[in-house]
Amino acid sequence: MLACFYYFYPVKTKAARIQHLKKDKKLREVIKRVGPLKSRRDPDLYQSLLRSIVGQQLSVKAANTIWGRFLDLFKDGYADPKLLLKMKDDKLRAAGLSYQKAGYLKNIARFSIEKTLDYNKLKKMSDEDLIEYLVEIKGVGRWTVEMILMFTLDRHDILPLDDLGIQNGMRHLYKIEHQNKKELFREMQRIAEAWRPCRTLACLYIWRHKDNKPL
Repeated sequence: MLACFYYFYPVKTKAARIQHLKKDKKLREVIKRVGPLKSRRDPDLYQSLLRSIVGQQLSVKAANTIWGRFLDLFKDGYADPKLLLKMKDDKLRAAGLSYQKAGYLKNIARFSIEKTLDYNKLKKMSDEDLIEYLVEIKGVGRWTVEMILMFTLDRHDILPLDDLGIQNGMRHLYKIEHQNKKELFREMQRIAEAWRPCRTLACLYIWRHKDNKPL
């Protein structure tokens, strides 16, 4: 019954979500210290997936540079999926992409054509259903989709258990000592249950707290 209460808690506005999270004493201090956070929303799911692949395992500066070169390959600066599929891998490689990433980008383009990545058609899907749908694309993993749900689509209740920043941030903030991953995930989920349906915002604060220790 407790979990059900959180789902019906009136947390439609960001201010209400923050007040909800402040019930957690640890988070209350983090929120006070970090201050306001900005959120963004971009309904172009197709382009967001492309950009996430381009930026994998790169610094922000390098990712932005290669993304710009990639977009320059297209006359209007937009990677139309049909044009992307026709493009030679060597041309993508010349823009700074590995052959593996070039293949992943084409997988996304193909999926966009054969199925759909139109968020207006997908936005009614639950978080978990949308994750399962998108990880069908070879090269797109759960973590990648969770980041897009959080940072691009502004889904409010995502808990990325596999993210090292969240793992380390929660370890530090809540003094979690479990080393076994299964036990760690179980404890993270237990703590985060009280954050529903605002786990995304809680994670954003934990990331910022991790970068600005200590409390």
